[in-house]
Order: sequence, then C-alpha cells, then structure tokens
Amino acid sequence: MQAKDSLTGASGVGSMPTWFIPHGGGPCFFMDWNPPRAWDRMAEFLKGLAATLPAPPRAIVVVSAHWLEGAFSVTSGAQPDLIFDYHGFPPHTYALQYPAPGEPALAARVAELLADAGLPAQQNASRGFDHGMFIPMLLMFPAADIPVVQLSLSTTLDPALHLAAGRALQALRQEGVLIIGSGMSYHNMRGYGDPRSGPISDEFDDWLTAAVQAAPPQRQQSLIDWAQAPSARLSHPPRAEEHLLPLMVVAGAAGEDAGLKVFTDRVMETTLSAFRFGPAAA
Repeated sequence: MQAKDSLTGASGVGSMPTWFIPHGGGPCFFMDWNPPRAWDRMAEFLKGLAATLPAPPRAIVVVSAHWLEGAFSVTSGAQPDLIFDYHGFPPHTYALQYPAPGEPALAARVAELLADAGLPAQQNASRGFDHGMFIPMLLMFPAADIPVVQLSLSTTLDPALHLAAGRALQALRQEGVLIIGSGMSYHNMRGYGDPRSGPISDEFDDWLTAAVQAAPPQRQQSLIDWAQAPSARLSHPPRAEEHLLPLMVVAGAAGEDAGLKVFTDRVMETTLSAFRFGPAAA
C-alpha cells in the first residue's frame, strides 16, 4: 500500500519512545489559577520533554482522553481545526491556536495497522484536535510544525483492548513517529482540592508506578487488572476511567521496552505523574 511504503523507514531516526503525560485542567497553563503557580512544575516538565527525545519526531500520534468512539478513530484531515471542549474559562483561552498540520497518509497507516490487528478502525476527515491534544502540545512542541494525527479511545473502556491497540501501532516508532498518551494519572473530579484525596492518590500512584516499571508481561497484566489496585476506583471512578486509558495504549506500543516514571507533582491536593517507555536522549 502506498501510504505504508511512503512512511516505513522514512525517518531514519531509530525507535521513538512512548509517553503518557498529564494534560492538566482545561487551559490551566495559559491562565491565572487559584492557587497561583499550581500548574507551574507540570508546565516546565512539558516544555522540557522534546529535549529528552533521541531525535526529533517525523510525526506524532496523540491519544487523547477527550475523544471516545465505538470504533477506534483517527483524524485524517490535512489541517484539523481546534475543538475547545472546556467550559467557563477566560475568553482568551478560546482564542488559542495550534496550527499543526494533519497527515492523511499517517492516518491511513494507523487505521490499517489497527485493522490488521483485528481492531475495527475508521478515519475521520472532519474531526479536529481537542484540548487533550493542543493544550499540552502548545508547551511540548510550540512551533506546531510537526504533523499530528489524533487517535480516539474506545467507548468500551476495556484496558486489554487499548493495550492491543498500542501493540498494533508499535511499528510506527521505528518510522520516526512519537506516540503520546494524554490523560491524567488521577482523575476524580470530586477529589481535586480535597485534602482527603492526597493519601488516596498517593496509594494509587505508588501502585501505578510499580506496574509501569515492572517487566513487560507483569506490566501488561497489572494494567489490565488496574481496577483492582489500591484506591483505583477512588482515583478513577467507574465509567470515568478515560483519563487513564491513554496510558494503556502507549504501554502497549512500548512492547518490551522498560517503563519509567519521569515526573510527579502534587496539584490540587492530588498526586499526578507522567511516564516514559523506551529510549531517551543520550
């Protein structure tokens, strides 16, 4: 297939890592917050991530917690618009711009890899980039000059299915494509700002860190069974775990590569962390 031929091996940069990053609360990095500076450490972490890559990516696939479909879907437009899927924030946050190009050929490659793995997949030429994509990307890759496609989650919320989707996309890493999962390691909306959430988020974060950093077979099984982890359902309430599932995709795409916690911070009384799988800059 022409799309595959035009992409395979085109970058010559070796294997990309995969990342699971916290995308913050709405447009939090671009507005005043109470308490002040709550998101500063996370913003600085995101700003420094590109420098940790072994080489610049040829393209990026972002798996956002803010897009769920019955079948895995991928943006295939050449120049996707932005979707301001947050509410009640200052007017200037609805004027943010992230004019990164899409890449229809990469979208076709993603859909093909998923279909080859037996996972229903579709392309969506009209869907734009949501804030789970463009808010952190404004910090990580502010020039907006790298092609990006966005991949949805599945409405099944099945962790094994999302791990399988990641495994299907593993070959992209050898083609210079960076795969980013954008979500939150803790996401109980009622818990943010509540001091009682601190020990809860700590307990789940300790378990999640150990699961990510375990040997790949154990890591995979632990992530499939994540809902049985300590404080799991207090950190991600039932039927609201979409902010954790991007981690499953990037863990699946990691293959046999090791996982590592690369950031953690206390924000709004909760512990929030980021993870990397695979190589970093020498």
